[in-house]
Amino acid sequence: MHNLVEVEYARTGKSSNTDALGMREMQAMVYAQRHRQHLLVKAPPASGKSRAMMFVALDKLANQGVKKVIVAVPQQNIGRSFKDTPLKKFGFFADWNVAPYWNLCLNAGSENSKKSIVQEFLDHPTATKLVCTHATLLNSLNGIDARKLDNVFFGIDEFHHGSADEDNRLGTLIRRLLNETSAHILAMTGSYFRGDAVPVMRPEDEAMFQPTINYNYYQQLNGYKWLKSLGIGYSFFQGNYLTAIPDVLDTHKKTLIHIPHPNSKTGAFMNKHDQVAEIIKYIGEIVDRDYNNYLYKVKTADGRILTVGDLVEDSKEQRDALQSYLQRMNSRDSLDILIALGTAKEGFDWEWCEHCVTIGIRASLTEVVQIIGRCTRDCEGKTHAQFTNLIPCPDAAQDDISMAVNDFLKAISASLLMEQVMAPKWNFKTKVDDEDNPEKPKKPGEDDHVIEVKDLPKLNEKTKAIVENDLDTLVATTLSDKNIREAIIGEGMAEMITEVYIPKIIRDTYPDLNEEEVDAVAKHTILTIATQGEQVVVPDDSGNRFIRIANKFVNLNDLDINLIAEINPFQRAYEVVSKSLTPEVLRTIQYVIEDKRSEKLSDEEAILLFTKYLPKWREGNPGKTKPEITDGDPLARRIAMAIEHLRKLKRNKLAQQQ
Repeated sequence: MHNLVEVEYARTGKSSNTDALGMREMQAMVYAQRHRQHLLVKAPPASGKSRAMMFVALDKLANQGVKKVIVAVPQQNIGRSFKDTPLKKFGFFADWNVAPYWNLCLNAGSENSKKSIVQEFLDHPTATKLVCTHATLLNSLNGIDARKLDNVFFGIDEFHHGSADEDNRLGTLIRRLLNETSAHILAMTGSYFRGDAVPVMRPEDEAMFQPTINYNYYQQLNGYKWLKSLGIGYSFFQGNYLTAIPDVLDTHKKTLIHIPHPNSKTGAFMNKHDQVAEIIKYIGEIVDRDYNNYLYKVKTADGRILTVGDLVEDSKEQRDALQSYLQRMNSRDSLDILIALGTAKEGFDWEWCEHCVTIGIRASLTEVVQIIGRCTRDCEGKTHAQFTNLIPCPDAAQDDISMAVNDFLKAISASLLMEQVMAPKWNFKTKVDDEDNPEKPKKPGEDDHVIEVKDLPKLNEKTKAIVENDLDTLVATTLSDKNIREAIIGEGMAEMITEVYIPKIIRDTYPDLNEEEVDAVAKHTILTIATQGEQVVVPDDSGNRFIRIANKFVNLNDLDINLIAEINPFQRAYEVVSKSLTPEVLRTIQYVIEDKRSEKLSDEEAILLFTKYLPKWREGNPGKTKPEITDGDPLARRIAMAIEHLRKLKRNKLAQQQ
């Protein structure tokens, strides 16, 4: 098993400590903004988003003239996060209480009956708080008079379920609340990006939520009391994934295993129940069963008795009994290993979980973020959290080798995104001389997460907001791009990534930016990806500090923006992956990538190849003017394609002029 990400945390306790009102750090940040009508909170699992919503909602009811509060969660079982909660004893002015009749996540009625209750709630003269699912909220408010929604506070949990797409019902409801009512909205999410690359909100709608309240994973994990480190890695297999289970499963760790979907190629070789049975065989021998909670007692080869849960089971009775048990767990010894398929992700709390093993390619980066959040809870006795993705390794003999390579690249790009989400962020600013700087620059070491870069374009108000609020989303969009994914393992061509691919993504994402603004955001994005997870080192007593960028260490005193064009921000990922693959598999992947890239060539890429790479090729090939399309060097073939592409463009332009 190879870790692409290794992050160490300081265990400051800052994110876990509470203030005089009983609020953690993130909750206090949100509460300080409670008077705003529209709030967007981006914060990780276990940071206390549910309670933050309670604090704001109670203040809205007591002090801001709001008459009703509706909290909506994506799934019924997540509604337990909004059960009655004592807050006064910790210093707040009121407790959070929801009458059982108005908590529709505890109600077993039909959707029609729940719809009637929501409408009754809106008309009720004294009812103040209601909890329901997204689906119930959407069904209930469909066609309702917008005037009934005025002055109602809507708390939308897991807000990334909405999108800017016309067909997304939650997104449509949010736009209606923003534009047709005086409703207050608090939207919360731990992953403000979607697997389908559709933005969560349209720019004009998101502007109504600015500034965003950002509390990142690093702030959360670095402020824990016990968790010291996080590893994000992968292990490869060919054929049946079950043969690789012994390599990734440590039965001494509290482990959550997500098996692949039955419709996927990874999980299609055997039905899901037999897969669970085989995994349990690797754990040990079943010696007893708890039929009340539907748990297995499994004896390992060294004689330990482990408690194993199976959420893959189809029987509703058994699954509900186990779910109920999982919600009641109150000790480390309650469970050792849990096997799941589509559950135990979003909103699932198992604080003692140390290792998440995810088998196969996941549908979206958001899903990976949610799964990792299951093992990053802080609890006494847990010092390390580990996420491992068991990935099918492309085989040259496969009929669908191109699809296999694409899936492989998706898994690697997901790991890179996790590094962006979980590791400390470097903040880059333009390097200026002391006499030109109205504020005296900090000395080295005063702020280890600020790096000055010579000639780095300065940010204006618009681009600064993008860099401060949307960088995670922008990196996620970048890593979802097909050209970028192929560049991670593909041959060189750093300038193609930095001068063509990433700027194009920024232009498409933010069409209102001019070219100078695109360039500024692109350079910050490239620096962020290239330095993610890297630490500044002081090798001697000279006072010089170095940071690794791509595959070399650079003195911070010499960091110049001119280096950016030469940086492949994914160089380190390539080095890690290539070391864990056989040369034959690596060559197979690179050949497939090259074949796919040869199918298309953009005008921008052709121009860059012609203007920058052709001269370099000529320097290395004295006496030759251009490479041939049959050249053995992939880059040379690409240059030849660019020459032909530009010739065609020129012929077409001349033809249009005649």
